[in-house]
Amino acid sequence: MGLLTPLAVRLGAQPWMPRRLPLVVRVDTRLQRLTRGRVTLLDIAGLPNLVLTVTGRRSGIPRSTPLLCVPDQGTWLIAGSYFGAPKAPVWVHNLRAATTATIDAGSGTVEVSARELADDERARAWSTMLEVWPNYAHYEARTDRLIPVFRLSPTGTHPA
Repeated sequence: MGLLTPLAVRLGAQPWMPRRLPLVVRVDTRLQRLTRGRVTLLDIAGLPNLVLTVTGRRSGIPRSTPLLCVPDQGTWLIAGSYFGAPKAPVWVHNLRAATTATIDAGSGTVEVSARELADDERARAWSTMLEVWPNYAHYEARTDRLIPVFRLSPTGTHPA
């Protein structure tokens, strides 16, 4: 975590944040362009993150999305929270339809397999994720949908 993490947690908990998501995405996209992909808003906030690239299920075009992640025993946990919006982000649907994806977690590109977690396994992962980003609890309270949680494993590995 970084010096700005407490500020990021405070901002992320604000009830108006979901409405500001398009602005946050635009700012982050411009920052990434200016830095040639070396810096994201999540980097500035001192939060663990990755860039997920998955093929669009309809377009067939690779789509890249910077995401908060939680490193967990050689894998990465990600959540389709979308700040608690009523609908899941598009990348969730693309990832469900894909066989593999790639991530860049700062140390180069890695091919990964994604597994959506359910039941007790999801609950354990969710608890781990709350330790890193407590605002997931706010997002969960804002929506009626179950926020999907995925475990990304380097291709060829299948951790328990």
